[in-house]
Amino acid sequence: MFTYREIESGPKRRRGQGRSVRIRAVPGMAVAVGVYAALRLLSVALLAVFAEHRDASVWGELSSYDATWYLDIATGGYDTELARRPNGGPAPTNLAFFPLYPGLIAALDPIFPGGPRAAALAISWVAGLVAAAGIYAVGAQVRDRRTGILLAAGWAVVPHAIVQSMAYTEGLFTAFAAWSLHAVLSRRWLLAGGLCLVAGLVRPTAAALVAAVGLACLVAVVRRQDGWRPWVGGLLAPLGLVGYLAWVGQRLDRLDGYYYGQKHTWGTSMDGGRYTVGQSWRIVSSKQDLALYAVTAVLIAAVVLFGLAVAERQPWPLLVYAGVVLVTTLAGSGYYHSKARLILPAFTLLLPVATALAGARARNLAAALGGLALGSAWYGAYLCLFWRYSP
Repeated sequence: MFTYREIESGPKRRRGQGRSVRIRAVPGMAVAVGVYAALRLLSVALLAVFAEHRDASVWGELSSYDATWYLDIATGGYDTELARRPNGGPAPTNLAFFPLYPGLIAALDPIFPGGPRAAALAISWVAGLVAAAGIYAVGAQVRDRRTGILLAAGWAVVPHAIVQSMAYTEGLFTAFAAWSLHAVLSRRWLLAGGLCLVAGLVRPTAAALVAAVGLACLVAVVRRQDGWRPWVGGLLAPLGLVGYLAWVGQRLDRLDGYYYGQKHTWGTSMDGGRYTVGQSWRIVSSKQDLALYAVTAVLIAAVVLFGLAVAERQPWPLLVYAGVVLVTTLAGSGYYHSKARLILPAFTLLLPVATALAGARARNLAAALGGLALGSAWYGAYLCLFWRYSP
């Protein structure tokens, strides 16, 4: 079992050995990406079958809800002020959505056939593959090749994995986060900080990555390791997130513009978890929709998995990252039905599961993974076609 100290202070490779290690890693990564792609295609195919029976468009379902906000930003730009409803109340603002994804849509749309919706889905699907490769790389470095493959496969079949195939940002952010964390574990500080910077332009979940990368760089500085590189990596890490928050503040002419918009137009803020605990208790003690029971189960499972990750002594940057994602999700008020989706980028929570599955026999492993894949695909179709709110 590796700890962060053991990874960073392990025996140095002899000259030329690093190249052979990278070459041997390629097949494992290819398997992980291939398995991930197959599992996601199964989910989309099942959604298409259900959509046809309900006279719905699978492409429309994959680019609905939050996707419409990103598409509107890509084609029309950001709000210049907080809008009002006809009754005078505040209307949700698109300033809540970070700029990299709509920017990529706008850049790809003119050269990609099918319009901005097709461009948005293409970006999400490619990002999912890159994320799977990064997830494998982290799992393989912390544990072994088999665990890395199963970690990527597990991320493909979590209950809300359908979001990875939608025009949402979870896949894009996770791609940057996974490779940034891998760079941290490899002590490539400039790459870690640069990827973290870009991730900060994707979604506010980047606060967790900034915490992990920034703290790792700080530790390296205190230990006087790797010269100037951790200094620069640590300085780069928060620039994307802070830069967008500052831009929104300037646009709304108030320093806390982003959080003001979140609270007063979207109804979300940090309350220390009171809302989440209250909603969870209400759901488990009364008759509710399936989606709400599933979200509650995912939140409980995430807390348990984090405890297992601590007990297994995962590398502490991974614990910091997953812990901050989990805490900010649980501590936020509003949109309870989306909380399981908000935890999706915390792929490291699945490491205990992947480690356990790695020791299973091939037949049992195939049965477990197949059952999870079908369950996730069915639930994804339910979220898109039957659930009345965003996934």
